[in-house]
Amino acid sequence: MTTSLSQTFGAETVSPEERERRIRHVFDVVAPRYDLMNDVMSFGIHRLWKRVMAKAAAPAPGQVIVDLAGGTGDVARLLSGPNRRVVVCDPSVEMMAVGAKRQAGCAIEFIEGKAEAMPFADNSVDTLTIAFGLRNATSPEAGLAEIYRVLKPGGRFLCLEFSRPWAVIRPFYDVFSFLVIPRLGAWIARQPAAYTYLVESIRRFPDQKEMAGLMDKAGFVQVGWRNLSAGIACLHSGVKRTS
Repeated sequence: MTTSLSQTFGAETVSPEERERRIRHVFDVVAPRYDLMNDVMSFGIHRLWKRVMAKAAAPAPGQVIVDLAGGTGDVARLLSGPNRRVVVCDPSVEMMAVGAKRQAGCAIEFIEGKAEAMPFADNSVDTLTIAFGLRNATSPEAGLAEIYRVLKPGGRFLCLEFSRPWAVIRPFYDVFSFLVIPRLGAWIARQPAAYTYLVESIRRFPDQKEMAGLMDKAGFVQVGWRNLSAGIACLHSGVKRTS
C-alpha cells in the first residue's frame, strides 16, 4: 500500500508531501458541499453505513471516543451522548468549521490533527472510528500505527471504507464511479477533479482481506470485517492487545 497510495494522487505519482498538500486542498474546497455530495453520490446510503458503524461502536458513558477524519461531525453526532467525550480529529480546519456550525448543540469537540500524528496521549482513547478517511492519509500504515498508539489496551478500532464489491455488480459500479461521480462533482460541488481523485483512491485502497492483513500487522487482534451493500463499503474492526 505504501507505493500505491502514499506516493500517488489519483493516477499521478507524487511525493508524500505533495500528496498531503493536494488532499488537504481537496477537502478544503469541497467542505461546504461535502455532505450534500455524499448524499447524492450514495443516494443517502452512506448515512445508513455510518449508523451501522456507530451502533457497532457501542458508545457508552465514561468513554473517550475519537472520530478520526471526522470532518463535518456527522459520525460524531451519532456517537455523542451524556457523560462521554467525543472528539472529531481532522486535518481540515475548513471541514471542521462547517461541522461546528452544523453540530451546534451537540457535545462534540473539534481538534486539528492528522492520522499519522494525533494530539492524544498514549493509551488514552477507548474507541476510535474513521469513515472513508484512512485512504486519504499520507501513509495509511503510519495511520494504523498511530491509531494503535492512542487506543487503550482493549480499545476498539472501527474503520468504514469503500472496498471491493461483489463481482456481479462490479461493472455497473465502475461505470457509475468513473463516469457519473466526476460529473456530479462538477455539478454539485463544482470540483470534478476532486471527485475524480476520490474515485481513483478507492480503487487503490486495499480490499477486505488486504486491509485485515494490515490491521493484523499493526498489532490489532480480533480483526474482522463486515461487507455492506454487496461489498461497496466494508466495516473493519479490531482491538488493541491488552498485554
